[in-house]
Amino acid sequence: MLKALFESHPYEEVAYDIYALTNSHQQTGSGMIALLKDEMDEMVFLEMIKSKLNCSVLKHTNLCHKKIRKVAVCGGSGFFLLPQAIAAGADAFITSDIKYHQFFDADNRILLIDAGHYETEQFTMMLIKDLLIKNFTTFAIRLTKVDTNPVKYI
Repeated sequence: MLKALFESHPYEEVAYDIYALTNSHQQTGSGMIALLKDEMDEMVFLEMIKSKLNCSVLKHTNLCHKKIRKVAVCGGSGFFLLPQAIAAGADAFITSDIKYHQFFDADNRILLIDAGHYETEQFTMMLIKDLLIKNFTTFAIRLTKVDTNPVKYI
């Protein structure tokens, strides 16, 4: 990067600072696993997810005919975490952007749910707002009310 900077400014001394970017959360990953307070029947669980995420539809694998207690979640395109969700013993995995043939990878070991990309990420805006308010007390935070979901259902 410095080489490109110096080549772009050969006629003057460039002022620059280098800051090390350290990740203090090395063990933080893309998804989460949680336990429900009470076990749920699969269809009741699917209806609850549909309601909580305000989805008009959910895509999911065949029912596994077991209770749902341990749930893995990854907002957006999280299919790559399916092996970890299964290894962790999750009963259900909620994510989005699952391709047709990828649903077969669940192989009746887990209830795989595609709730939609926007639908699984829509709450991130509030999390970021809360973080900004907590850490930058003098900032005025405003959230858009514009629906940016490009996917529409009938």
